Amino acid sequence: MFGKDSKKPQSRIDSLIGVGTEIEGNISFSGGLRVDGLVRGNITSTGDQPGMLVISEHAEVEGEIRVHHVMVNGKVKGPIYADQTLELQPKASVTGDVHYQKLEMQMGAMVQGRLVYGVEAQSDKVVKFKSAQSD
Repeated sequence: MFGKDSKKPQSRIDSLIGVGTEIEGNISFSGGLRVDGLVRGNITSTGDQPGMLVISEHAEVEGEIRVHHVMVNGKVKGPIYADQTLELQPKASVTGDVHYQKLEMQMGAMVQGRLVYGVEAQSDKVVKFKSAQSD
């Protein structure tokens, strides 16, 4: 009725990467994934249902993230592409650009990079202005 999203985000966690676990390599998942450990590689959601990724305050991810709904309360070194919602909780620390449709950023969360609203395809419509000092 009022902006109802036909693809509701996944609300349950199907997989867990526990505290003290270190993974080197790319991860593809469907459903929900919670990371409490260290991941060195890209994380991508697959499947016909929107995926959800939770990065806890104990977690660290070094790589690109491409997921429908992302909740961050730990460290991310790399770009985040949230097809729908990106939630940055108080202990979130992101080094890289974040792309989102909806953004919730709580006090204490840090982003060292660009905040990019909208889908990637729209980025070619950005017009760059020439600086007046570059003459």
